[in-house]
Amino acid sequence: MFKSILLNDVDPLVAQNFLQHSIAPRPICFASTIDLSGNVNLSPFSFFNLFSTNPAVIVFSPSRRVRDNTTKHTLQNILEVPEVVVNIVSYDMIQQTSLASCEYPKGIDEFIKTGFTKEPSQIIKPPRVKESPVQMECKVLEVKTLGTEGGAGNLVIAEVLMLHINENILNEDGNIDQKKLDLMARLGGNWYTRANASTIFEVEKPNMQLGIGVDALPENIRNSKILTGNNLGQLANIHEPALVDPAFEDEKLKNIILYYSCDPEEMERELHFYAKELLEAGKVKEAWQVLLALN
Repeated sequence: MFKSILLNDVDPLVAQNFLQHSIAPRPICFASTIDLSGNVNLSPFSFFNLFSTNPAVIVFSPSRRVRDNTTKHTLQNILEVPEVVVNIVSYDMIQQTSLASCEYPKGIDEFIKTGFTKEPSQIIKPPRVKESPVQMECKVLEVKTLGTEGGAGNLVIAEVLMLHINENILNEDGNIDQKKLDLMARLGGNWYTRANASTIFEVEKPNMQLGIGVDALPENIRNSKILTGNNLGQLANIHEPALVDPAFEDEKLKNIILYYSCDPEEMERELHFYAKELLEAGKVKEAWQVLLALN
């Protein structure tokens, strides 16, 4: 059963709650801006992402407040001085970053309130957050208003002009080590999630060659009651049908075949369980050899 909701029929706060819990995790844009009088503002936004790499363009949205339809100081500043530093948020910063979301009066410096350190930018006016592992100096290309009611977004489309990357998060090749970055992302309500070495994993991307597809899997594999959709996706991401490798040896496979040789259905079940175990360890080739043992 599904709960179906027409968003026009519910209070905007209710719609916001469902949407922000569902569309998650969302990366955090920790934006530092400045107004014409030199007042600096620092505030986090989770309606944020990368939309182009050449030119390098990011978009974030300081939406109108749902409860009273007011706009945020970040938006007001950008309309005066169309520049912004996007400071990427790591786990070590999250509590201070959350503090910056407090609605301090206009002119109050969130750098001072949160204890973050101002670092002068090199080509734009707003300062950077020194504690951020990656800081992006950006010029604002356009602000696109999506509506005038509470909750309406204001898309800030900005080009990244310069990156500042803490060398502590680089690998030996000079690239960012995803495991060292320890990124934070926003969920619904008070919930956040942490992308570190214990939670992230790799999924092989079929960029250059086409996967054979789930529809090309043998029927007994495709309709398995043991293998999950993720398992089938792994098996279907090979570029040509798998063939039995006569040189493949596996002691557990031998034992399964020996023990269940008189019961083909039970053997298939055990082989599927073992293949699932291998797939969850990222051993796709080995899993295929186990599944082909029935042929």
